[in-house]
Amino acid sequence: MPENKSRPPQEQPWENGWAPETSRAPGTRRLWLAGGMAAVTVVACVTAIAVSNKAADHTSAAASSSASDTTTPGLISFATPSETTPLKGRSGLATPQATTRAPGQQHATTPRPAPEPSESPSHGAGSATTAPKPPATTTTWRSVRSVNYPDRYWHVSSGYVKLDAVGGSESRKDSTFKLVKGLADASCYSFATADGTYLRHRSFVLRSERHDGSALFRQDATFCPRAAAYSGAVMLESVNYPGRFLRHQDFQLKLDPFQNSSLYLSDSAFQLVAGLA
Repeated sequence: MPENKSRPPQEQPWENGWAPETSRAPGTRRLWLAGGMAAVTVVACVTAIAVSNKAADHTSAAASSSASDTTTPGLISFATPSETTPLKGRSGLATPQATTRAPGQQHATTPRPAPEPSESPSHGAGSATTAPKPPATTTTWRSVRSVNYPDRYWHVSSGYVKLDAVGGSESRKDSTFKLVKGLADASCYSFATADGTYLRHRSFVLRSERHDGSALFRQDATFCPRAAAYSGAVMLESVNYPGRFLRHQDFQLKLDPFQNSSLYLSDSAFQLVAGLA
């Protein structure tokens, strides 16, 4: 009969050759149960969080839609930003635009031009509006005085223009000229006499002649003012002989080429003063 090796008493297991089974750690079943419960708890928590987030999304969407209709001052709105159409600028980028404007102002206003003279207000119902009359054209009469001989003026004598001292009334009349726009150039001058003649150069000598209607006469009778070396004086340059200026020599008015000398500069400088006549 085989030997029966029963479990030895628990008081002395090592003395009879028996040892406890070590292939499975004690309490393994309990650990599995605890791990399973932990996993179930985690899944339940994740599910609860997902459900609460979904409910919060629905609540925030409803709040956003209501905020788009009425915005409460002082609260932050998380609604979708409104689209802004970029302004056309030189670079193609959005150009900042000033938003500050006066109360009630809708658009920038362009200043209205001053009313025409004919837009005078009426003084009663049915009253006619009359435009103011233009001022009467005034004739400009001038005498031409020499700078280096201030007591002498241009004076027509025997058809020629000379530099003479002022005499009687007849002399004053012959020393007074009507200053008009240049016959050949409106930006220049022409000098007319009281009896209808014009001062012109011929053979480079200044004389008084009647207008013959030719283009040559208009050019000979046109002189352009230039700055002189003396304050308040002008030099008169021929329009058809640029570089030649009127000057007096031996008290005779003639047309001479420009010379950079003190004598020439003083002989060719004249002052246009009020008419003597």
